[in-house]
Amino acid sequence: MENEKVQNKIVETYGEDMARVIEGDQGGLIKKIIHEQEQKELEKKTLSPDSRRNKSYMLVSALLLLLAFTTFTFFIFKRNVNTVPIERQFDPLIFNDKSFFIETASLSKEKIIGSILTEMSTTNLKNGGLEGIYLTENKQVIGLRAFISILKSSFVPPANNNLVADNFLMGLVKGTNKDFFVLIKMRSFQDIFDSVRAWENKMFYDLHSLFGVSINSNTSYLLTKNFDDGIIENKNARILYDKDGGIVLMYVFADETSLVIAGSIDAVREVMFRLSSSQLKK
Repeated sequence: MENEKVQNKIVETYGEDMARVIEGDQGGLIKKIIHEQEQKELEKKTLSPDSRRNKSYMLVSALLLLLAFTTFTFFIFKRNVNTVPIERQFDPLIFNDKSFFIETASLSKEKIIGSILTEMSTTNLKNGGLEGIYLTENKQVIGLRAFISILKSSFVPPANNNLVADNFLMGLVKGTNKDFFVLIKMRSFQDIFDSVRAWENKMFYDLHSLFGVSINSNTSYLLTKNFDDGIIENKNARILYDKDGGIVLMYVFADETSLVIAGSIDAVREVMFRLSSSQLKK
């Protein structure tokens, strides 16, 4: 009986103390404890692997790891590796202010010549400017012998590239007009002289359209007219003149290893100047 009184007294004292705390704190401490407990529960729920957001993160991470592993395995075990072929590089024979490329793989001779003429008429060059025109096949620049084949030309250069190089240049020079030219390189002029002399009878026929000369009743005589010896810029040349003494076509031995085919002195002069400049730089 005495023990029960003691216990009741303790319970009553604890209850009274709690009441006094609550009454004195006016609920502030209790609210703080409750708030902290709620925060802990929220953090526990957020960090739990069972939460929907965390499950999504885990799934995405697993997929990324799987993708990375698959990619790594693909590159390790792939035997037939496809490489991009490196396009053949070319060295311009002289400095070009501009360069123009024509893909010839699916074009006829007429369309190729038409593309060249269109570029000549539309390109924008300053006076004295020079534009190189390059024919390509499957994105590779073609050489002199392929160019001759496209033209169906009768010119037969030596088969040995050490005598007459396959690397050549055609283009235009902006002078009084836009003048077409062809630059051929050889070991020495003796290696090409006979071949070019033999070509004289067909040179105008093979090249007339590139030089902007049409064959009609007024120009047909040029098909059989002979070239004459001449001097252009103090260099030996062979020249085809019209009835009025104007230059229609000529080839000039610009130096020991360079042959220029052109229709104007302006074009020859500019090509020779750039040849000299490139030799000085070397």
